[in-house]
Amino acid sequence: MTDTELPPGGGDIVPARKLAARVEGAYAALRGRFQTEPVAGLTLGFDGIAGDFHAGPTRRSGGREPWYARGTEMRNERQLSLVAADELAAVASRMGIAELRPEWIGANLVIAGLPAFSMLPAGTMLFFEGGATVKIDGQNKPCRHAGRSVAENAGMADIEAGALLFPKSAKRLRGLVGWVEKPGRVAVGEGISVRVPEQWIYAA
Repeated sequence: MTDTELPPGGGDIVPARKLAARVEGAYAALRGRFQTEPVAGLTLGFDGIAGDFHAGPTRRSGGREPWYARGTEMRNERQLSLVAADELAAVASRMGIAELRPEWIGANLVIAGLPAFSMLPAGTMLFFEGGATVKIDGQNKPCRHAGRSVAENAGMADIEAGALLFPKSAKRLRGLVGWVEKPGRVAVGEGISVRVPEQWIYAA
């Protein structure tokens, strides 16, 4: 079987591709809480961002992992939260608020230059000019916790309603989570070489 041939029952294969992007913003949660604050750059190690709320080689399971008892120690594939400004603007519009700032939802990096950013597949690799490499684990599923932060910071009249509205409004627009494959320094304004892997649908 050649690289272009499909096994029985296989679907279409989308070839791998290379794209270009840039760092539009950097943020870190260094005060022991979920929300982040703007910084000039990030030093990424194998544990993520040193001192960040989501740093560490492991984390505790939560509602996203119903196959484990809540609080089970597991690999931390959510060291970094990455978002796109145009998608945040779309979510803000859906929620009827003036803006949705990256720090309100705990974002670490704002990435520019990639359309449909949240739809990048798992396994996508981001090679930063400063030497760091980040590997994407998948989409960041919006939750009520982040929604409450948005509602409070945006000054919504009904905080509970806003917290519930966010998961619906931000579905597939909440950005991505990833982990550090190669340490390095990431600075605002630097370029990124993006490698999207070959994709296929397992239909068997």
